Amino acid sequence: MANAHNQTVGRMSPRQKMINLMYIVLTAMLALNVSSDVLNGFTQVEDGLTRSNRTVADRNRAIYDQLEAFNAQNPEKGGVWYARASEVRQRTNQLYSYIDSLKIAIVKTSDGEDGDVRNIRNQDDTETPSVIMLAPRNGKGKELRERIDHYRTYVAAMLDDTLKRQNIENALSTAPRELRAVGKNKSWEEGMFENMPVVASVTLLSKIQNDLLYAEGEVLGTLLNNIDASDLRVNQVEAFVIPESRIVMRGSSYSANIVLAAVDTTQRPAVYVGGNRLGNDRGLYEVTTSRSGNFDYSGYIEVAHGDGTTSKHNFTSSYTVIDPTATISATMMNLLYAGIDNPLSIAVPGIPGNAISASMTNGTLTRNGDTWAAHPDKVGTEAVITVTATIDGRQQTVATTNFRVRKLPDPMPYIAYTDSKGNPERYRGGKPFAKSLLLQTNGIAAAIDDDMLNVAYRVLSFETVFFDSMGNAIPEVSDGDKFSNRQKSSFRRLTRGKRFYISRVRAIGPDGIERTLAPMEVIVN
Repeated sequence: MANAHNQTVGRMSPRQKMINLMYIVLTAMLALNVSSDVLNGFTQVEDGLTRSNRTVADRNRAIYDQLEAFNAQNPEKGGVWYARASEVRQRTNQLYSYIDSLKIAIVKTSDGEDGDVRNIRNQDDTETPSVIMLAPRNGKGKELRERIDHYRTYVAAMLDDTLKRQNIENALSTAPRELRAVGKNKSWEEGMFENMPVVASVTLLSKIQNDLLYAEGEVLGTLLNNIDASDLRVNQVEAFVIPESRIVMRGSSYSANIVLAAVDTTQRPAVYVGGNRLGNDRGLYEVTTSRSGNFDYSGYIEVAHGDGTTSKHNFTSSYTVIDPTATISATMMNLLYAGIDNPLSIAVPGIPGNAISASMTNGTLTRNGDTWAAHPDKVGTEAVITVTATIDGRQQTVATTNFRVRKLPDPMPYIAYTDSKGNPERYRGGKPFAKSLLLQTNGIAAAIDDDMLNVAYRVLSFETVFFDSMGNAIPEVSDGDKFSNRQKSSFRRLTRGKRFYISRVRAIGPDGIERTLAPMEVIVN
């Protein structure tokens, strides 16, 4: 008899099996909290960072080559700066390569030994980055943080400019992150890699590499400038050419002062370039550039002596003319979203902000001080941003950049509430929620707030689904974005451990597109 009773208890009816299956499906849907649009967005950002890293690395290499060339010409004067530059590049390359090894370890652990950082298959894998970076005994996150700390301290000490030093310290900061919800701090590595998808972790590591190259460039530029800054004494009389810049944009002017070291200021020497004497006594040589390339020039300085004789001191120099260029970067992503203002930074090296203007196709481009906002219209049509600048009184186009325009990703529904400290919080389901807080709320809201986008949506309607003691689903319809009286009555009857679902959430965003959002499970505590 007891055996028959146990068989009866262990056997579920088809209807109960269906209810359990529905719960499993809903739970699985809730676990998919990273949409394919967001994963694709990280892929776009990674591609943009890779291109940016190559560009910045080329720029740093050019500065380093100038330091190397000067050291070869004058080791006594340039040796100390070249040695420091070599050490900076060595440390940067070591840390850059170490970060590359972390990317490879994460991807190969997730995708297998044939895993490719440039073609990640398991993009939404949130377990592997935590295993590689946060494992209790051999996690690499702490080591990465310590290496960044050492590098940041090293390069910051080489900068006298407090603003540049502060920018580098901010860019390479590894300070803990405050968790207001739990009232404690989370370590830098936990904030970066905990529950982070593989594609996002790789992108974050590329961003750190970008910051390393930026810091290296600032230090190399400072070392290069220090050569001229220290050029105050010489051990013999020589002719020097001091250009304002060896690299100028086409259409602008190349300027250089040609002087004789230790010259008597009461008697200016005569300066000849290409056989022609300069028309000023300051040694200022100026020529308008009309084409790009490398240009050499030579001449001599003629000095009159007290006995009536003269001496000539020869000089040679060169300058490089480059085509106009500009930087246009989306501060949120390497693409634009239709229907919202996308922040942009637009700058032209060597040109003040008030001499720069820009226009945009497939949308509107507005400016507020030094910041810009691009508002695309149509999804799927590229937005072309054209930058012009006023150079030597003439306006010319310096850059044209194409951006892809995409639809905003779906937002996530949430219940807004205030914690015990008065801080606003958002409950997104999947964990216990106090019944007292539930009864205090008026309804639900929806938003994209994934640290890359912060876009609010307007909820049009939704349903709540409760289950009675027999397992029957009881749907209740909302009053717009507010809980209806029937829904509130159902809340009051809930006991600890009971749960219900908020589904069929209809919301509309700033792009005017109506969407049906993923359901949310509410567990009453």
